[in-house]
Amino acid sequence: MYTRATSLPTATASDLGTLRSLSPFLWAYRGRVLLALGFLILAKAANVGIPLILKDIVDSLDTNGRPELVLPLSLLIAYGLLRLASSLFNELRDSVFARVRHGAMRSVSLKALEHLHTLSLRYHLERKTGGLSRDIDRGTRSVSSLLNYMVFSILPTLVEILMIAAILLSKYSAWFAIITFVSVTAYIAFTMTISEWRMKYRVTMNAMDSKANTQAVDSLLNYETVKYFGNEGYEQRRYNESLHEWEEAAVKSQTSLSALNVGQALIIAVGVTLMMILASQGVVEGTLSLGDLVLINAFLLQLFIPLNFLGVVYSQLKHALTDMQLMFDVLHREPEIADQPGATRLEVGNAEVRFESVSFGYETDRPILHDVSFAIPPGHKYAVVGPSGAGKSTLARLLFRFYDIDRGRILINGQDIRTVTQHSLRAAIGIVPQDTVLFNESIRYNIGYARPDADFNDIVRAARLANIHDFIDALPGGYDTIVGERGLKLSGGEKQRVAIARAILKSPRILVFDEATSSLDSRSEQFILEALGEIAEHHTTLVIAHRLSTVVDAERILVMDRGQIVEQGSHPELLARDGMYARLWSLQKQEKLEANREVPAGD
Repeated sequence: MYTRATSLPTATASDLGTLRSLSPFLWAYRGRVLLALGFLILAKAANVGIPLILKDIVDSLDTNGRPELVLPLSLLIAYGLLRLASSLFNELRDSVFARVRHGAMRSVSLKALEHLHTLSLRYHLERKTGGLSRDIDRGTRSVSSLLNYMVFSILPTLVEILMIAAILLSKYSAWFAIITFVSVTAYIAFTMTISEWRMKYRVTMNAMDSKANTQAVDSLLNYETVKYFGNEGYEQRRYNESLHEWEEAAVKSQTSLSALNVGQALIIAVGVTLMMILASQGVVEGTLSLGDLVLINAFLLQLFIPLNFLGVVYSQLKHALTDMQLMFDVLHREPEIADQPGATRLEVGNAEVRFESVSFGYETDRPILHDVSFAIPPGHKYAVVGPSGAGKSTLARLLFRFYDIDRGRILINGQDIRTVTQHSLRAAIGIVPQDTVLFNESIRYNIGYARPDADFNDIVRAARLANIHDFIDALPGGYDTIVGERGLKLSGGEKQRVAIARAILKSPRILVFDEATSSLDSRSEQFILEALGEIAEHHTTLVIAHRLSTVVDAERILVMDRGQIVEQGSHPELLARDGMYARLWSLQKQEKLEANREVPAGD
């Protein structure tokens, strides 16, 4: 089941694991990464060289003890060139690394969608769409953020620290390097400690943000239900409660950030003050020149200004790692249904469908099917009927291998469906489901989804066979009419006819109709049944129905009750047997008569 982290993640191990998960996406760009790092080092070398040239310029302009002053033109030109080089190499680094950053983000996004499609139907039934989509969105965006922070902030600062420390150690008293090292170490340790403590507020913010988004998406997806019960205020209160918790965590996060910044400023102030005291003392004693004082001051500015932002960067880096961890948790989830090693393509052949002693339960303690066996000969039409909860629709889900059965076998043309690829299996089966959900696209797109390469004439032909062409043609937008979120702009019957047209366009060898006419009126149902009869010819067909009147022409009817086949035969045979089928037929016939009596004569 999809869950969300609501507690502070373990720091180093978790972060390293997240970085390891990201590394394969960067490996494809390893050449660009190395080139960008090369430009980074050159940019920092030029940047560190600027104070060295500045020292020589100041010393050459120092008139102390010299009768004349000469303009250090070469040094000034070198100073300008180094500034240009620093900017140039930084821009080259950014340009080279842009492909890495955006390419990795695209690869991660694609991998996330691809992986979500491999996860089982069970996972998608249990997930919360709004929260999951927000976690994936934050995770993919955090890839770009993480790479930005690493390549444009952290690595440049670390390279500059090493270069400056090496210069100070080689040219001046060891105390300068010691103070620099101690200040930087104290700064980093303080920043990491406080940032780890602050992460609990960020985790809470993420959890409440995802929860609020889930509530908002769910309430909009169930717009009609909210309106039916007048629960707009209730939905707004739930949403506001989650946002209030997010607000409290956000305020605490900001105030703790202010405390972090004050502590960082204190460490920097102490380090800078000690360094300037040492440098000034050297100038007074004559061991250092005025240029050395300028050099050390320039180094401190170059070092501590970016280091001052390192705290914010580290905090944002931790946030990005936390966001990425939630996404990679989903990516690391193993699919429940996977192709076996060496799985082959399904050879549909004559398309015989056979269930052999199949037992199955969605939960181990709640079995649904018990030792179900039947076979549909090639090109024949079988129907499954029975009361609600008998396990009828489960047969279709198992045939598509959305779940693996607990015992027994399901065979198509003699091949166990567990030994063939899922793609080839599902390509051989077409379905008209009871609950038709459409994409928020045009009618043309939704019908053509069965075969994206189909031309418009094929789509129109499928719509005619499904008895929906005239309706579509009368719409202002025709086939380009947008159906709305989940197809809400269409009635239930119209959505089912779109689904039927989609199945017709796919033209598979095996057809499954799961309550395919449940949302249709009697007149439309008659048209659809005739159309289904035409397209089911020469196809192996399984019809799952509640209304028995829709399956009287089936060659064999299987009657299910409590997960077992209790009767089977043709319509006349089952009526003559006077069992469960006959009782269901009599009951539905009586309900139809009563419904007809209630209809006014004018109607």
